[in-house]
Amino acid sequence: MKSILETKPIFHQRDETIRDHVFCRFLALAMRKELMKRLEQSGHDLEWAHMIQDLESLQETTIEENGKRLAVRTECVGTCGKVFQSVKVAIPPTIRDLSPCMQAIA
Repeated sequence: MKSILETKPIFHQRDETIRDHVFCRFLALAMRKELMKRLEQSGHDLEWAHMIQDLESLQETTIEENGKRLAVRTECVGTCGKVFQSVKVAIPPTIRDLSPCMQAIA
């Protein structure tokens, strides 16, 4: 089994790039730990690989036609709903009208 702390070769030339990389890896590890804690508190015992696969399948695209813009997302499948619920984030509607936002900006 792969360890969560498994290392791979990293080729950076500057100290600040190495520092930034280490910070990002630490932040990702801390966020993963917090997510797993919240899932456990919600009573969910989910496999990390399944969560990543399901979350990667969740996509959104923008459709523009006749001056109207819509955001359309794919169906929330597998563990997605449980992950969003555990971190108390609302899943956006399947179709959202983006046209009013654009008028407010213009």
